[in-house]
Amino acid sequence: MLAKKWVLKPEVDVALLQKLFLEVKNIHPKIAELLLQKQLEEYNAIHDFFNPDVTLLHDPFLMKDMQKAVDRLTLAIKNGEHILIYGDYDVDGTTSVSLVYSFLKKFTDSIDYYIPDRITEGYGISFQSIDYASDNEISLVIALDCGIKANEKIEYANTKNVDFIICDHHNPGEELPAAVAILDPKRKDCEYPFKELCGCGVGFKLMQAYSMANEIPTENIFEYIDFLAIAIASDIVPIVGENRIFTYHGLKLINTRQRIGIQAILELSNFTKQLNVSDLVFILAPRINAAGRLASGNKAVELLIADNLESAFMAGRNIDTSNKQRKLLDKNITKHALSIIEESEGIEAKTTVVFNPEWHKGVIGIVASRLIETYYRPTIVFTESEGKLTGSARSVAGYDVYTAIDSCSEYLEQFGGHKYAAGLTLKLENLELFKDKFEKIVSETIPDELLIPCIHIDAEINFSDIFSSSDLDKIILGNEIFPQFYKQLRRFNPFGPSNMNPVFMATNCIAKEITLLSENEHLRFRVYQPSDEKLILNAIAFKQAPSLQIIDQSKPFSMLFVIEENQWRENINLQLRVLDIRAFE
Repeated sequence: MLAKKWVLKPEVDVALLQKLFLEVKNIHPKIAELLLQKQLEEYNAIHDFFNPDVTLLHDPFLMKDMQKAVDRLTLAIKNGEHILIYGDYDVDGTTSVSLVYSFLKKFTDSIDYYIPDRITEGYGISFQSIDYASDNEISLVIALDCGIKANEKIEYANTKNVDFIICDHHNPGEELPAAVAILDPKRKDCEYPFKELCGCGVGFKLMQAYSMANEIPTENIFEYIDFLAIAIASDIVPIVGENRIFTYHGLKLINTRQRIGIQAILELSNFTKQLNVSDLVFILAPRINAAGRLASGNKAVELLIADNLESAFMAGRNIDTSNKQRKLLDKNITKHALSIIEESEGIEAKTTVVFNPEWHKGVIGIVASRLIETYYRPTIVFTESEGKLTGSARSVAGYDVYTAIDSCSEYLEQFGGHKYAAGLTLKLENLELFKDKFEKIVSETIPDELLIPCIHIDAEINFSDIFSSSDLDKIILGNEIFPQFYKQLRRFNPFGPSNMNPVFMATNCIAKEITLLSENEHLRFRVYQPSDEKLILNAIAFKQAPSLQIIDQSKPFSMLFVIEENQWRENINLQLRVLDIRAFE
C-alpha cells in the first residue's frame, strides 16, 4: 500500500467567516469553512452553488462557429440531406452519439450513426468512415468527442463532398481542420465562458443552439441530459460550472425516470440503489465502455437508445459479457505489466513505459491507471495494432502528461488527449528513443512531491461536530432525520473532480468490532473518540487491511474520511468511508 502525504488546507480568513455567518443564516461553522475554501464568499454565489439551476447555463451562441454549425444543420434537415452522427468508442463518444441522434431523430428520418472500430480504425475520424459516408450519399457528418486534429481526414472528406461539423473538447493543434464548423471551447479564438465541457457537452450545446434557432422548446433537449451526466462523470472532467448543473439534473432524471437501456444495465448488474456520480463511474461507465473495448461501440449506442425492454436486455447481456471479459483481461495484463516493471525497471525511474504486442488494445488505458496505483508516476502502456505501437497514457495528480508527450512528438505518428490522459501511436523502431526522451522530459519537469500520492484535507473535525449523541439512532434518510451538518453537506453534491466530497481528519480515534472483508482486503469497524465514548460511528476502509495492525487492540489512531450514505435494503444510514489511517501521535 503506497504511503500517502496528508496536506491540511490553510485555515480560512476569520473576517470572511464572520461575514458569511451574517449573510447566510443557520449555517454550520464547518460548512462555512468549506464554502470559503471554494471561494464562495457572497450570498448570491452560495445560492447558485446550492441551487444549480439550468437558467445559469451560458448562451450556446457564445461558442465560436456555433452559428455556422446551426445554419449548416438547419439547411441539411430542411433539404432532407442524409446526416451521420459520428462519435468515439468510449463513454463520452457513445453517449454523445446517443444524445444527438435521439434528439435529431425527431426532426429527420435521414439520419444514422457510426462508431469507429477501435482495432481496425482507431481513435477519431477514419478514412474508412468517410468512404462509408460518401458511398451512402451522406453529405453532413457531426463528429462528437473527436476531430479537432483530423486535418488530413477532413481534407479527404472535402474531396468527397462530405461536410463535417466537429464537436470536440480536446486540445487543438496549431492549425484547425477545414471543417464547416469547429465547436471546441479550447480553441484559442473561442470566448465561450466555460472551457471544461466534455464531448457530449459540446454536442448538447449544439442541440440547444439548434433548438433556439428553430423555435423548438429548449426543454426538449433536457430529456437527454442523463446521457450528458454519464459522459461528464466518465470522462473525469471538472464538476463545476455548467458540468455541475448538467450532472445535478442528469442524475435527477436517471433516478426518477430511467430510460430502458440504463434500466437494463442496472438490473443485469443487480444494482438497486439511487445512483450518484461514483455509481455512474463504477457501475454504468465500465459496461458502456466494454462494448467499444472488446466488441463494437455501436452496441453501446444500441443499448442506450433502445426503446423496448427485449432489445435493451439483449444488448445489455452482450455488453455485460464484454465487461466480464474486460475485467479478466485487465487483471491478467496488469499482473504481467507489474512483473515487467519489477524485473527490468525497478522503482527508481520517474516514468513507467511498458510494451507487449499481445496485450489487448481495448484495456491498456485501464491497465495504465492500475499501474499508477502501485508505481505512482506518469505511465504509458503500449501494445501493437495494425503494424504500429498504440499507447495509452495516464498521469499523476498535478502533472501534465500531454505536454510531456508533445515534447517527444518527433518520435510519434500521432497523439492527442488531455492533461491527465492521452493516446499515442509510434513505430516500433522509435519505442526506445521515445521512452528515453519521455523519461528525460518528465525527470526534468516533475517536482518530487508530485511522485507521492497526496490527500488534501478540507478540515479537521471531531465526531461531535457531525452528530450529537442523540442523533445516532435517528439518522435514517426515510425519516429525513439528519444532523444539520450533513443536511448542509449534502447540498455540495454532485461530487466529482474540482468538487470532491470533502475529506475530514479525525485524531485520537479508537476502533471496536473490527471485521475483515472480501478475502481480508477491506476493513469494517466502529469508531469513537475518548472525548465522547457514547458517540460511536460506522466506518468502512476499502483496501486498508494492512492498517489492521494500527487500529487493533484499541490503539489510538488518526484517520482521513468522507461522510456518505450507506444503503442496506430499505434503510439508508451514514457511515465514514476511510481513506487513510495513521498511528496517533
